[in-house]
Amino acid sequence: MQALRFNQTGDLNNLELVEMPIPSLGKDEVLIEVKAGRLNRNDISNVMGRLPYTTIPRTPGRDYSGIIQQGPAELIGKEVWGTGKENGFIQDGSHAAYMKVHQSAISLKPQALSFVEAANCGTPYITAWGAIQSCHVKERTRIVIIGANGAVGNAAVELAKKNKATVLGLVRKEEHLATIKEQEIFADLLPNTADEKALKSLIWKYFPEGPDVIFDTTGHWLPGSISAIGKFGQVAVIVAPGNGQVTISVRDLYRNGASIIGVNSLLYSGSECAAIFDGLAKDFDQHLLHPPQHIQTHALKNAIEVYKAVQDGLANGMHVFIPEN
Repeated sequence: MQALRFNQTGDLNNLELVEMPIPSLGKDEVLIEVKAGRLNRNDISNVMGRLPYTTIPRTPGRDYSGIIQQGPAELIGKEVWGTGKENGFIQDGSHAAYMKVHQSAISLKPQALSFVEAANCGTPYITAWGAIQSCHVKERTRIVIIGANGAVGNAAVELAKKNKATVLGLVRKEEHLATIKEQEIFADLLPNTADEKALKSLIWKYFPEGPDVIFDTTGHWLPGSISAIGKFGQVAVIVAPGNGQVTISVRDLYRNGASIIGVNSLLYSGSECAAIFDGLAKDFDQHLLHPPQHIQTHALKNAIEVYKAVQDGLANGMHVFIPEN
């Protein structure tokens, strides 16, 4: 079978497209014919050696959709989707024609989603779900999602809307506003610079008492979010710029009784993700959640070029690889 492979980290030139045997199953595992595998930025970080728990040699790729080809008879032919902290890090991942997972990591793919759409949901939806759950977003919660046009931001918008929250989506570019407004939420442009007063003024125009939750998917607005949050509010973060050192006003934080929530999708095992995805599948099939849009698909044989283009900032958006089985 075809698979991406790296035997050492530190450079994307270590990635190779190779022919290797179809995986042999261990106890309680199933073999999945991969129909689609998403590219995440931490897949790139993985190859670059920024994630110390990775074991090599390794096939990368966290998120997948596919069809079970080997395992218990009752599971053969089932269409599945999934993700998990193991995939691509301590066990071979989805950037291959086949992969194996433990049976506990299986979740049946929603019929409302194509294989490409399902694979693209993996890490973004686990991340957004973690933020929405940790911040107790519910009916009438006032939530601001910074970077609402991205994969995680879009998933957060969908989950917040399902929970009947009041949502403000903020984006950098005018071209993204129309797409965000199609989701029937408040939408506006971020200030040109990370100016705390400008961000607060913008947000409080929509929420005069301040928002209950600000979810910064970009990593650039933590200080401004703390300044802009309402009383007893929560600021959820998933990434930090540079070396991760950010200067914030602790005074603004404690005076508002606010808190910072860290969200890390790599804390969730494949079996934990499967339990979450079982609930999400019902929501998609009941049309309480809508499929992701504007996904770019690539043949697996071109995956290395896409890895490099994304790392170099030459390819934005959402990318999914299609193996040739």
